[in-house]
Amino acid sequence: MTSIPHGLAPAGLNHGLLRGAAWRQRLGLGLLSLPALILVALVLLLPLGWLVWLSGFDAAGDPTVANYARLLRPAYVRGFVTTFEIAGIVTACCVVLGYPVAYLLVQVPPRIAQVLLLFIVLPFWTSVLVRTYAWLVLLQREGVINSWLLGLGIIGQPLELVHNMLGTVIGMVHVMLPFLILPLYASMKTIDPALLLAAANCGASPSRAFRQVFLPLSMPGLAAGVGLTFVLCLGFYLTPALLGGGKVAMWSMQIADNIALFGNWGAASALGVVLLAITAIVLLGLRRLLRVPGVEGGE
Repeated sequence: MTSIPHGLAPAGLNHGLLRGAAWRQRLGLGLLSLPALILVALVLLLPLGWLVWLSGFDAAGDPTVANYARLLRPAYVRGFVTTFEIAGIVTACCVVLGYPVAYLLVQVPPRIAQVLLLFIVLPFWTSVLVRTYAWLVLLQREGVINSWLLGLGIIGQPLELVHNMLGTVIGMVHVMLPFLILPLYASMKTIDPALLLAAANCGASPSRAFRQVFLPLSMPGLAAGVGLTFVLCLGFYLTPALLGGGKVAMWSMQIADNIALFGNWGAASALGVVLLAITAIVLLGLRRLLRVPGVEGGE
């Protein structure tokens, strides 16, 4: 009989017990999360599967590519280009306007920052429909802005500020700006001010310390804000429909038209599936492009 060296049997036994305890813990956590997983499957996976089914099968249940072939028509191609063009412009405008605001929030005293945050989240208390109609009143040919400019003699005739891409971008930037500022501010708030002081002690100018220390550390929040803003812009419907005046056709509007006007659920589902897939690809590309450890690692 082979004897077991002294001290090895208890160690192996303890290792087996630890593995069994870990397995039981994972099993318990899995059982606890099972209701949530079932709920996610019901409200997310089943509708998504139904969407894919409608886009790839006809009324008789036979596979078809006709719904996806429709997307190559010029109207859908223009809508695709317009959708991503507006989403990119709005996101860029939100970055240009939102980054200085978020930076200001972390520089001012806490009481002033709380007041400024109140003004940032205040639009959430108002319906998007109300805010869109307010911009319609401000930007139309006989609106407040054109009336002021005409009264001051700055322009000789009303400017075309609405029912075009310009009005759509203005209205969407107003709605989307808080979605970029809030995650960016949360990321900036975690940056230790002592790091900037250390950079200054090492001889860095304020601008160089900002570029080499503060800006890289704020990139996780910026990436989160950019991704959130861009994705929400891709599915925006109300503001482009009102401020675009029917002249700005985004895919969200074409999806609604396919259902409401033509009753073509297959074409609308194909638009939704392709838009969802492209959105996922864009987000993955954005994460790899920015190379942010906190975002890339899923932290």
